Parts: sequence; structure tokens; C-alpha cells
Amino acid sequence: MGNCQCAPEHSELAAEPKKSKDYLFTTSRNLSLPKAVVAAGGLAEWNQQHIELDALASHFHSLCKATTKEEALKEVTGFMALGHNVTAYVYMRMLYNKNMEVYYATLLAQPSKLLPVVYTPTVGEACQKFGKMPLYRRGCYVSISDRGNLKQVLQEYAAEELSQGPDGRPLCDCIVFSDGGRILGLGDLAAWGMGIPIGKLDLYTVCAGVNPYRTIPVIIDAGCTDVNGNTDKVVVRDSPFYTGLKQDRVKEKSAAGTLVNSAYYGKNNMIEEFMQAAVDVFGKQCLLQFEDFNSNDAFPLLATYRDKFLTYNDDIQGTAAVAVAALLGAIKVKDPTCKDLIGALKKETFLFHGAGSANLGALALLANEAGVPKSQLFVTNSKGIIWKSEDGTTGSYRNDEQKEFAQVGEPAYDSKDLVTVINNTRATCIIGAVGRDPGCFTRSVVEAMVETNKPSRPVIFALSNPKTQAEITSENAYCWSQGAAIYGSGTAMEAVQVQDKLRTPGQVNNVYIFPGMSMGAICCKAKTIPERLFMVAAEAVANCLSAEDLAAERVVPNPDRIREVGTSVATAVVLECQRLGIACETLGNTHQEVEDAVKAKMWSPGKAQETFALSKAMGA
Repeated sequence: MGNCQCAPEHSELAAEPKKSKDYLFTTSRNLSLPKAVVAAGGLAEWNQQHIELDALASHFHSLCKATTKEEALKEVTGFMALGHNVTAYVYMRMLYNKNMEVYYATLLAQPSKLLPVVYTPTVGEACQKFGKMPLYRRGCYVSISDRGNLKQVLQEYAAEELSQGPDGRPLCDCIVFSDGGRILGLGDLAAWGMGIPIGKLDLYTVCAGVNPYRTIPVIIDAGCTDVNGNTDKVVVRDSPFYTGLKQDRVKEKSAAGTLVNSAYYGKNNMIEEFMQAAVDVFGKQCLLQFEDFNSNDAFPLLATYRDKFLTYNDDIQGTAAVAVAALLGAIKVKDPTCKDLIGALKKETFLFHGAGSANLGALALLANEAGVPKSQLFVTNSKGIIWKSEDGTTGSYRNDEQKEFAQVGEPAYDSKDLVTVINNTRATCIIGAVGRDPGCFTRSVVEAMVETNKPSRPVIFALSNPKTQAEITSENAYCWSQGAAIYGSGTAMEAVQVQDKLRTPGQVNNVYIFPGMSMGAICCKAKTIPERLFMVAAEAVANCLSAEDLAAERVVPNPDRIREVGTSVATAVVLECQRLGIACETLGNTHQEVEDAVKAKMWSPGKAQETFALSKAMGA
């Protein structure tokens, strides 16, 4: 997959131990490293024993010479010119480990160019090859084999990687944690999924100013399924480069009939022990963000812990919020003079194609926070429009989350045919997040949306990732609708010239939501993160649309303004927390006062803040 010279499947181990080299970062940590790495003798030993990793570390250490952002931009641009960003990803990881301040200065200099390198779409392939790249000290691994001792795992990591506050407590504002069970659309990559929490926290910093010295990326290592557990049948668990526990996940059937990780439920379960340990070590204001858990675990875990800890699940709530933000943006594209976006939203009829966590989360936000009547909310699964009997005992739903938005009564029409569904529901907005039916928004579907909505304009979103899975391309959406469609996509799509006007589709990505959401919660020391905050975040994103954005028909702001958007979202979150009485710290009484306070708290390279010696962070 591509040009990155990652290691092959079979590693030849060095015959004799070698002395540590200057490009191999060391650490005295033991509990918080991946178990296979500990068994190898530690971080430097792991890299050194695999001759391929040793060679890669040596090469990229030599190639990464930058000491300024200008030099780093020149170097990384050279790697990107090869046309395959995994090589650039490896370079950026080396840059981080050599000079963290220059790393973030480089990202901030050209975020729209470099964020796709350090996060999506590149991070998916990077995770598939994570063990075949040199391993660095960043990242805490919490293993199922250490249950009952998870507090000590976090304490060990904090003692070596974090600074302390005046009270002696380690300073950590937020943790992004994943079990690697559902990395993007790639399936179970387990410990190799560490690229996701690392990348997520980079976006926290670049997009909203979260202090990177006070964050921890965490992998919950509860085992890993075999090659059948991931989409591309990548050898993960049985690879000689696999860093985590070489054992299968232990699963059980839940009360809802879904397969879940046994260790995450019941008395003294692993997730609660981890979350409580984080509070004990770092304090109750430490934000704990769920990331890339399998949906069967994601929904019940969020429901169980959302009121007990300062936590949220970005895959469910952040993705939902940016979809709603884009829908609000579409209303502004239709009518730039609209002053009541929520009122206009309530007049729309929504057809969600696909009943995964993203669409179900958006449905919940529209119904519960925006006040859209459920009679105007339709959602499909493989059986067509989801329905239930009047008493709720039968229907086409597969779980309680789908049942909540099931229409009452079985449709009298063929609800598996999208054109028929559009004609019967009179949908004004169609949102695709199927994930496995590329091109399902056919020309007939687009033409039905146009005809149904005359003289108004239909909204057509294709949110599935990657691009190869998109329900429709920007070119087809614009051309088949003869420019009538207002289009948004989950992955970056090409601008299209239609009727002498250049349409630039907005990428409906939750990067517009989660950095500001987290920064706002951190700034005001929020007690909880209720669903209401995601609605105000969505409105804040829509209100960031400029005249230039609207002229180009972007439904979300230009990504070059992502830090501005992050600031606006954080400010809106703080104001709402103060209004709801869940802010432990008041930042101001007016919007301007709060915005100024948020900006003052935002980290940037070289800014004098509570940090710790770079030599400690970089392992020198």
C-alpha cells in the first residue's frame, strides 16, 4: 500500500543486543508501554531488535534536520511530492519526537495542507502499519492484564511524561482513549490504533489551542481479533511487529443481543476502573474522550458514564454535531439572510440513509435539541425505512437506538427503493452514511430530490469515508442536479464548475466540533458534557460561515480558518456551560469577555505556559 518503506511481515531479530543509539528514544516506563515492547526490554530495545525499525529510525532521524517551521515545511513538502502521505506521516512523527514546538508550529503554519497528513485520511493506513514504523515514547498503553492496577499505570506515565501543579498533582487536561476496536472504517487494529488518539490530540492543539504538554493519548489493550476482524484482512495480532497483547478479545452477548467486550461491563469492569483512576490521578476536571470503540460498545458505554465523568464520544456526538452544523450551513447557503436557523431547520424533512452511529447521533440531536418533529425524520437500514408497530413490539429496527427513530407502521410503498422513498416522504435533505454502498445516490435519486423540492433546492450529503465509499461525488451531485443541489461530503471532494460558477464542497468533518468542544469544557472546568453543548457547537460552526464560504456554497467554513472556528465553538460551549450552571470557573459575563479569556488560555508554540523541560518530553 504505497511507497512508504515500512517493514515486511517477517522481522529478522538482531543476534546480539546493541547499545542504544541517539535516534532511539528511551524511557524507564514499564507498566504503560505495550506488552510486547516490555517483553523486548523496552522502547529502544524494541526498535533496535527489529532491524527494519532500526533502519527506518536511523534514516528519518538523518532526514529530519529541521529546527524551524520553514525548514520543516520544506522537508515535509518534499515527502508529500512523492504522492503518498504515509512517508510524510513517518517524517512528522520523527519531527514531533525531535522538536515538539517546531512540529506544532509547522502544523499551524499550513493546517489545511498538513492536518490530512497527521490525521485523516492518512492516519488510517498509518494505523494499519503502525507497528512497522519506529515506536516512540508518546502514548500510554493500558492493558487488560493490569486490571486492578490501572491507577499505577497512569501514575507511571504521568511521573515521566507530565509536569506537576502546585499541589503535586500531575497536570493533565484531557485524555483521548480508544481500544482500537473500530479504527475509522478499517475494523479492529487494537494497539496499532494508537495513531488515532495521537492524531486526535494534535487536532485539539492545532484547531483549538489545547496545551499538548497536558494531554495523554491512551490505548485500552483488551486483545485483538484475527485478520477477519479488520476490513482489509491486515495481519495485526499475529504480526511480529504487533506491540500489544497477542490474545483474542473476550466477548459476550449483551441484553440487546449484540457482541460486546466482556471486560467493559459489570462490577469492577476495566473501563470504569480506568476512568476512575484518571479522576483519582488527574482530578475530576480531566476530560476523558471515547474514540473509535466498536458501536456495540460505544453506545452503552457512553450512556453509562456520560453523567459520571467529564466525557463524550466524538464518533457519536461530534460526528452528529458537524452533520447538523452542515445542515444549518445548507440553510444559510439557501438563504444567506436567514436569522432563525433552528426555526428553518424545523421546516425541513430529513432522510438519513444508513443507521450507524453517525446518522443516529444526528437524528437524536435534531429531535431532542433542535426540536425537529420525529414525523419529519426518516432513517433506513438494509430493510428500507425503519418502522415499528404501534405498540413497539415488532418492526424493522435492529437495536433500541434505531427503534427510537422508527416510523410507526410499516410503509405501504417499497421503502428499499430510494427514489420511491423520496417521492413518498417528500425529503428536502438526504444524508448518506452507509459506509459500504458507494454510488448509491444515483442520477435517478438526485433527479427525484430536485423534482420533489422545486422551486427550492435539495440538500445532498455523502458522508461515508473514504472517498471510494462515498454515496455520490461532488461532480455527479452538481452536474446531475444542474447546479440545484447543495452538497457536502465526508471526505474532501473536488470543486466543480457549474453554469459559470465554481462550487467548492465543504468537507463535513468533526474536526470543526471536537477541538472547540474539548477546549471549552477544559477552560471552564465543566462538570459534564450534556447533549445541549453539541447543538450550540453546531450553531457556532454555521455562524462562522463567511460571505466567501456562502458564495462558494461551502456548508462548513474554509479549513484554513479552522482555529478561528475552534475558538468560536469553545466560546459558545463556555457560555452555555455557564448558563446551565455546570461551569466550575466563570470566564466572563459577555460573549467578548469569554472569547478573550478563551484566547488567553489557548496554547501556541513558544507561548509561556506551564510546561516541562523539553529534554524530558523528547527523551534526551
